[in-house]
Amino acid sequence: MIRTIQTDVITENIKEMCIEANHFLSGDMDLAMKQAVETEKSELGRKILNQLQDNLKIAADEMIPICQDTGMAVIFLEVGQDVHFEGMSIEDAVNEGVRQGYVEGFLRKSVVGDPIIRENTKDNTPAVIHYSIVPGDKVKITMAPKGFGSENMSRVFMLKPADGIEGVKNAILTAVKDAGPNACPPMVVGVGVGGTFEKCALLAKKALTRPVNEHSDIPYVKDLEIEMLEKINKLGIGPGGLGGSTTALAVNINTYPTHIAGLPVAINICCHVNRHVVREV
Repeated sequence: MIRTIQTDVITENIKEMCIEANHFLSGDMDLAMKQAVETEKSELGRKILNQLQDNLKIAADEMIPICQDTGMAVIFLEVGQDVHFEGMSIEDAVNEGVRQGYVEGFLRKSVVGDPIIRENTKDNTPAVIHYSIVPGDKVKITMAPKGFGSENMSRVFMLKPADGIEGVKNAILTAVKDAGPNACPPMVVGVGVGGTFEKCALLAKKALTRPVNEHSDIPYVKDLEIEMLEKINKLGIGPGGLGGSTTALAVNINTYPTHIAGLPVAINICCHVNRHVVREV
C-alpha cells in the first residue's frame, strides 16, 4: 500500500539532524571514546583523550559545535518503494533542511559553489545525497557531516586480483600511515572493497556510519576488521598524532562483488567525532 510523505517532513528532520550531529556525539562513539581513556597506554595519550572528552562535554552543555569544521553534509536516503512524496522535490527538500540547519544552528558554512571559482554558498548547500530504493513504506535518513581534515586523507587503490587480502591490508595501513596526525586521531577507518572505482568509495563512506561496536556479518571480514584495528593501533600515531596505543577506535569494512580483473579498495578516514545521526520517518 502506498504511503504519502510530505517533503517538508524530510526538511524538518534534516534540519534537526544537522544541528544534533554537530553538537552531540553519537552513543556508539561516546562509549568508544570513554573506553579508549581506560585502555590507552600512553600518559600523554590519556591526557589528550581526556581533553577531547572535556571538549565534547562543553559542546553538549553549551550547545556549541563539537568541531569547528562542521563538515559538508552527506545524506544517505533509503526510500521504501511504497513511499510517495508530495511537495517540493526530495532533493530540494533535503537541501532546504541542510540550509535551515546550518543557518539557524549557527554552524560554519564550508561549501563553495564551484571547485575552482570557490565562492561560498553561505548556507552549506548543496549536500551530497546518496539514494537507495528498499522494500517498505518508510524513509531511513542517515546524516553524516564530513570534515575535510580527515576527508583529505582518503585513498582509492585499484589493486590487482593477485594482490589478494594481503594487498587490502597493505592499502589500509598505507592510508592510515600517510594520514598520520592530519585525520585528527583517534580515527574511525571506513573501508570499501569491491565493486568499481566509485562503488568502493561509497562503500567506505557508508562504513563510517555503522556503529563502531558492530562488526561485519561476514566472518572473514569481521576477522579482518579486528586484525586491522590491532595493527593500526600498533603504529604508535596515537591520540592527536602525539603517540600512543589508540590511533583508531574502529575499522569498519564493507564489501561488494567485483570484476574478475579488479580489486578496488577505498579507505575513507574520519576523525574522532565521526558524526552520524539516523532517523526513520
